Amino acid sequence: MPQGTIKKLTDKGFGFIEGERGDIFFHHSALEETTYENLREGQKVEYSEGQGPKGPRAESVRVVD
Repeated sequence: MPQGTIKKLTDKGFGFIEGERGDIFFHHSALEETTYENLREGQKVEYSEGQGPKGPRAESVRVVD
């Protein structure tokens, strides 16, 4: 699975991950084993890449220790 760092969080329930191939969008519904409120910028995550209505997006986002 690709890994990255939480780059930006919004108050609308989505954010962006700085990934191995550039920045990628994620929605709070893609989170596994954590909640959006527990995320913070700079946190390491792993994810799978999927396709959303507006382009690539991260799915199955998990915090990496």
